Amino acid sequence: MITRRHIIAGALLLASAAGSPVRAEDKPAEIRIGTQKGGFFPAVRQRHTIENAFKPLGIEVKWIDFQFGPPLLEAINVGSVDFGYVGDSPPIFAQAGGARIRYVAAVKSEGNTQAIIVPRDSAIKTLADLKGKRVAFGKGSSAHNLLVAALEKAGLSWSDITPAPLAPADATAAFIKGSVDAWSIWDPYLALAELKENARVIAFDKDVHKPNAFYIAGSDFVDKYPSLVAKLNAAFASEGVWANGHHEEVAKAQAEATGVDIEAVRRFVDRSNFSVVPIDDEVIRSQQAVADRFARLGPIPKPVNVSDIVWKWNPGS
Repeated sequence: MITRRHIIAGALLLASAAGSPVRAEDKPAEIRIGTQKGGFFPAVRQRHTIENAFKPLGIEVKWIDFQFGPPLLEAINVGSVDFGYVGDSPPIFAQAGGARIRYVAAVKSEGNTQAIIVPRDSAIKTLADLKGKRVAFGKGSSAHNLLVAALEKAGLSWSDITPAPLAPADATAAFIKGSVDAWSIWDPYLALAELKENARVIAFDKDVHKPNAFYIAGSDFVDKYPSLVAKLNAAFASEGVWANGHHEEVAKAQAEATGVDIEAVRRFVDRSNFSVVPIDDEVIRSQQAVADRFARLGPIPKPVNVSDIVWKWNPGS
């Protein structure tokens, strides 16, 4: 005898075989994306391409701005941000501190958008001349890594300088007042210092090491919504292709959104690469070198294995 119970069970079996639709609780109501000052994000936001990618799924996109990487990753760790963009050092510090994060995609920098700078008339001409000098940098930022790598290349130790860990806004003021001798910093602050303060570069990233930047997601978010992470990566990769061919639009959008001088922004954008790619063995090796450098120096509590928190993105799969 066929009962109502049999009918319901059969219906459920057919739904399962056909692939039942995603339930509301299987996707978030919104995705919270953390960004920093600069990059192509103002243009992306103006174009609404990320929002349009997720609108058919009924998912809203919320943008949250940060001054630099470490606080952005802390926000991801505590669950107030799902996905964000940072330089090479912040994930190392976050992983060493037990943060629940994953590397999900990379941007291979050409090494032109971060540098160690000094005042135009400074007696400092080379990296070796930093010995005994007070140098500003963002603690746990990619500029921190640049400074450490630069000192190593010059044969100097961390104790050979007077470190001045300062957030970008405070470091800007210190550099202008002359209370620091040098500054390790990224664009657009770098471009502004070059154009407005006649700062002189003594070493770019590319002169010292091969830098990368990363898209990072929360571990829980990756575990629960891997298809959404892949969709985010694909959307930003598409925007990266567009941005590489539309520098003026990217520069104008950033200048409008941030109030930063358009000439400084153009300088920044013209020396940037926006291509978003999967994390390959080369990127992992480079990032592991950053981790090992900090482990030797001592600012992280323990060595870390970068590959332990890499999520493999396979575009098109």
